[in-house]
Amino acid sequence: MTALWIAHVTVTDADAYAKYAQAAGPAIAAHGGVFLARGGRFQQMEGNERPRNVVARFPSFNAAVACYNSSAYQAALAHAKGASERDLVIVEETPPPAK
Repeated sequence: MTALWIAHVTVTDADAYAKYAQAAGPAIAAHGGVFLARGGRFQQMEGNERPRNVVARFPSFNAAVACYNSSAYQAALAHAKGASERDLVIVEETPPPAK
């Protein structure tokens, strides 16, 4: 089953976070990740609002976890630490209903 990274982010240092975004994209792609949403328009319906929301799909849960733990992504993440407040969850997608 595919899996999703769902991140909710408040950027506190735009220059440092831009370095994260530049390095994170290739690390995510190297693990089969594809962005479905990346900072687009949103409407907060419940919970705590964060102005940047990102969703990426990976070919499997294991690929999503491996990406996060990879040296390339961790190097990118070093730029985001101290430059943002983030919540990130990896969720396995539900299979489509049988027809």
